[in-house]
Amino acid sequence: MFQGASIVQQTGAALLAAVTVIWAVTFVQMRRRGPELQGQGGALLRSLPVQSGPPRAESVELTPDERDAFARLVRQFGNGRGASA
Repeated sequence: MFQGASIVQQTGAALLAAVTVIWAVTFVQMRRRGPELQGQGGALLRSLPVQSGPPRAESVELTPDERDAFARLVRQFGNGRGASA
C-alpha cells in the first residue's frame, strides 16, 4: 500500500477508512429514514432535548454600589457616549 509505512500504519489507515465508510453509509441511511421514524414518536438525530414549559427567570441581587454603577453605565450609554468616551 504505502512504501514507507509499517504494516501497523497500513492496517490502521485501512481500518480508519473502513470505519469512515461504514459511518457515512449509516448516517445517510438514518437521514433518509428520519422523517418516517419521527412520526412514530422517536427523535432520530436530535441533539438537544425539547424544552418543556417556559424558561425560568433568573435574578441576581445587586449591592447598592453595583446598582449605582449600573445606573451610571446606563446614563453613559443613553447620552450617546460609548465605552470609548
